[in-house]
Amino acid sequence: MKREDASSYETETPVLYEARDGIASITMNRPQFNNAQNSQMTYALDDAFRHAVDDDAVRVIVLRGNGKHFSAGHDIGTPGRDVNKSFDRAHLWWDHANKPGAEFNYAREQEVYVGMCRRWHDIPKPTIAMVQGACVAGGLMLAWICDLIIASEDAFFQDPVVRMGIPGVEYFAHAQELNPRIAKEFLFLGERMKADRAYMMGMLNRVVPAGELEQQTYEIAARIAQQPRLGLALTKQVLNRAEDLQGLRATIDMAYGYHQLAHAHGQVLGNGHLGGHDARSMVSANKQAATPGVKQ
Repeated sequence: MKREDASSYETETPVLYEARDGIASITMNRPQFNNAQNSQMTYALDDAFRHAVDDDAVRVIVLRGNGKHFSAGHDIGTPGRDVNKSFDRAHLWWDHANKPGAEFNYAREQEVYVGMCRRWHDIPKPTIAMVQGACVAGGLMLAWICDLIIASEDAFFQDPVVRMGIPGVEYFAHAQELNPRIAKEFLFLGERMKADRAYMMGMLNRVVPAGELEQQTYEIAARIAQQPRLGLALTKQVLNRAEDLQGLRATIDMAYGYHQLAHAHGQVLGNGHLGGHDARSMVSANKQAATPGVKQ
């Protein structure tokens, strides 16, 4: 079988790349869709990270989003939603586009979600997420794979996918990023967590005024860039393996299986793999779940 690809891209440059003074800036560039991540963007991000790793002049990588928001998550409703499109694989997984049943989502998400996030998490150069506005669901995955997260005071964080009947996003780092009891609250309620609370929970390194986000992020990046390349790489490798020993990799593997069960369950019930939700219904429900004091 072959599913029809009806996607239509609004841009040929979903990711922008610039390197200067030892710092590579990788910018998600779908601001009209709040940097929702389609596969076009995901593979462009992978190319940009590869470029930064291959450039010996680059010591630090900053991941950022163009526009009002860092990322509203995975693309579940724009014209550029390209779930049925085939791409050259970055990992040793087969093409998903012509696969039946649950194999379609299982193969696709192994490649573009879990596989890519693990790949980027292990980049040997320090990475910094510069977060403003929304960091929702799939946006969390991009922030969490970075070594540091610097957020503006207006940033908020949310994983509302339990509403779809799904136990959190595919790169399930919730129990490492948050105390398990707080992670349960975060997932069960699906509410927005404001930057100040995320900082208190240990998810963020710094919270800064919105007007100072770029300046302070690049000041930190410049200081890190003065450190020896191999020393940074080895330090990162030690800490990443420590996370694995603490259960990160095993938890992601376990959660991914449950995630795919939830997709299949929704399809069996006739609700689709998102439990009957689409982009519009999720946006509406997410706004209703917004924590008090956060502007819509």
